[in-house]
Amino acid sequence: GVEVHVNVEFKGLVEPPADQEQHKVGWRVEVKPKSHPINTLQCDVVIGADGRRNTLPGFRRKESRGKLAIAVTANFMNRNTTAEAKVEEISGVAFIFNQRFFQELRDATGVDLENIVYYKDDTHYFVMTAKKQSLLEKGVILRDYADTETLLSRGNVDQNALLAYAREAADFSTNHQLPSLDFAMNHYGQPDVALFDFTCMYASENAALVRQRHGHHLLVTLVGDSLLEPFWPMGTGIARGFLAALDSAWMVRSWAQGLAPLDLLAERESLYRLLPQTTPENVNKNFGQYTVDPATRYPNINPQLITPAQVGHLIYTGENGGSGVVQEPQPRSPLPKLLRQESFSRSSKLLSWCQQQTQGYRGVAVSDLTTSWKSGLALCALIHHYRPDLVDFDSLEEDEGEVNMRLGLEVAEKEFGISPVMTVEEMSSASGTDTLCMVMYLSQFHQLFKDALPPSGEIQNHSSQLESPLFFSYPLFPECSILYLISSPLLHNHLSTMPY
Repeated sequence: GVEVHVNVEFKGLVEPPADQEQHKVGWRVEVKPKSHPINTLQCDVVIGADGRRNTLPGFRRKESRGKLAIAVTANFMNRNTTAEAKVEEISGVAFIFNQRFFQELRDATGVDLENIVYYKDDTHYFVMTAKKQSLLEKGVILRDYADTETLLSRGNVDQNALLAYAREAADFSTNHQLPSLDFAMNHYGQPDVALFDFTCMYASENAALVRQRHGHHLLVTLVGDSLLEPFWPMGTGIARGFLAALDSAWMVRSWAQGLAPLDLLAERESLYRLLPQTTPENVNKNFGQYTVDPATRYPNINPQLITPAQVGHLIYTGENGGSGVVQEPQPRSPLPKLLRQESFSRSSKLLSWCQQQTQGYRGVAVSDLTTSWKSGLALCALIHHYRPDLVDFDSLEEDEGEVNMRLGLEVAEKEFGISPVMTVEEMSSASGTDTLCMVMYLSQFHQLFKDALPPSGEIQNHSSQLESPLFFSYPLFPECSILYLISSPLLHNHLSTMPY
């Protein structure tokens, strides 16, 4: 039932010919070499899985670039000794949750990190997020440049200092238990250590589309990194990759059963909204019972979250100039005219929404997206407004900003899968709060709660003058449609935003 063809390059989609009277010819794909028999095959479904470069037309991607994120990866030889087997892996240690560890690392070695992960397989694999100043002080980066490409260029990196930096970090983080730290060799015969920038992440705006031409329909969808590019140090890519593949299989099944294209796309895009939020805590734990049916994986599934009326733009029927090869369609404006009024910025709409959700709470007066949040009360109020069972708001003190902020951040991450983009100290500081980071962070709460109603008592108890919540069928921040945002100096944190 499966054929694998090597040395074949996908070039594009070929639409059915206009003349369908004598021969019914459907959609095909163009591949290289042209003599390959795949060029003659007709298809009903095409699935793109070629990574972030995605070559299938019709899928617009959104990019997010946060503050500089410098990754260091290192592979050490694993000789599979008893001593090595006893060393515990590090699934992820982050500065925000274990500041003492990173302070001790810096004091002992001068290595200053935001996070570190260690996995043991054929090699001892370490990946860490290093602070630029630390790399400069340790002589890894020779000169400071504003341009990231120049900063991390080969000529500006001392390779020997980089090896020493990675070895010190690995040795300290494993409590000096690895008996030897000899680097594994890469395919160039060099020590397998790398330094690079991974500030930028991508995601597709939509998961699928339908093309119809001359009586033939073609379902086109994406999986893997083509759909949602993961923040790879956190190890979520493979899990979410499998989830997306199963979601796509369910869609193909529905397609084969004759589900109407609009209904099919609405269901698929509803599931796509769930994907960025998936964590081990909010998917069904009985993995052995997973099937292609999404209900076996997602406990709180709402397949009608997106309506058929919202996905009409994902069905393409237009002409392409007669070339026969599908070209990239003209991009559709992602926002209705009402939301594209130039006199109102998207951030002001988010601010207005936050003000309405927190109005009437003691000590909370949201006038901006930065300093108004430093006491932590506004964040806790936002959570309490919809989930009063998670935060005892009446017990909070305004002068305990860091305590309040830590509570809000931890609850948001644990219960909603919304990871922090800054440290408690940064968010509690009048000067350390980054507006862009806050916009990205708070937009997740809007996406999560914009279609939800708070418990009936909450409006009366905390905001007698609260207006009706703002509901939009399109997002306030379409540019946030990425799986991961590397933002603030806390580059280990991923920002799970919606694909709309």
